[in-house]
Amino acid sequence: MKIAVIDLGTNTFNILIVEITQDKSFEIIFQAKLPVKLGEGGINENLIQPEPFQRGIKALRQHQKTIEQYNVDKVYAFATSAVRDARNGKEFVEKLKLETGFEVNVIDGDQEAEYIYYGVCEAVAMTDQTSLIVDIGGGSVEFIIGNKKDIFWKQSFQLGAARLLEKFKPSDPISDQQINDINLHLRRELAPLFEAVEKYPVTELIGSSGSFDSLAEMISYRFYEPSILEGKTEYVFNIKDYEAIYKSILKSTKEERLQMKGLVEMRVDMIVVSSIIVHFVLTEFKLNKMRLSTYALKEGVLHTLLR
Repeated sequence: MKIAVIDLGTNTFNILIVEITQDKSFEIIFQAKLPVKLGEGGINENLIQPEPFQRGIKALRQHQKTIEQYNVDKVYAFATSAVRDARNGKEFVEKLKLETGFEVNVIDGDQEAEYIYYGVCEAVAMTDQTSLIVDIGGGSVEFIIGNKKDIFWKQSFQLGAARLLEKFKPSDPISDQQINDINLHLRRELAPLFEAVEKYPVTELIGSSGSFDSLAEMISYRFYEPSILEGKTEYVFNIKDYEAIYKSILKSTKEERLQMKGLVEMRVDMIVVSSIIVHFVLTEFKLNKMRLSTYALKEGVLHTLLR
């Protein structure tokens, strides 16, 4: 049986096609990401503007063609922050159904965080120690505190990279004052996270897919070989490598970032605020261990379906 899971995110529409085996495990047969930037020009007004609206329809149509090519038996499509918060989110979902026939399930931030946890558990060797899982999307950021057995706390915050970019409109390169402003905003908005970490002290940060993929790829190109990431669902960062990449991202212009190996064009703007969020979390919670999980939301949905 072939299943397709489509994650209609704020930045990208991601597709994962798998073949389910008799023992309820799965083999990935296709996966891809299409840039949509649904939040462009309207995310903080809770609106999907006409251009991103059309980009979203076009991307889902493209995924539909792929699904037909692979003779998929079942399709599970779900939307996150940009759609759930948009005043015209319902209209967008209805239009997608009209154009593709796909029923898109709009999930709330709590469900999103739970799925991310299951996805990460599939990719990373979790232990009895308590980890802080972070998923930086375009519209929201999910924080989950848990270990291999349980979720102790989870919350979704409207602090996604696209949202922060539109709010702070950083200069090129970003200024020290703008970095401070973003950090102050994070400190204010993440008060519940500080309380949760006090209650459940964490030993490491696990970054889920997206920006963390980009950071790992940039590190692999600069300090090692891209092959160090091949076929892996988990990667342990050297914090010094991360610090070096972080500093070069903050100093760089957009033009310079376009030349950076391992950084896809779609993330050239967002990597600036994403890396500020990562640095903030590492610094505030005095963490010196960070891992990447290449699995995230869609793998978590798949895990739930199979379970």
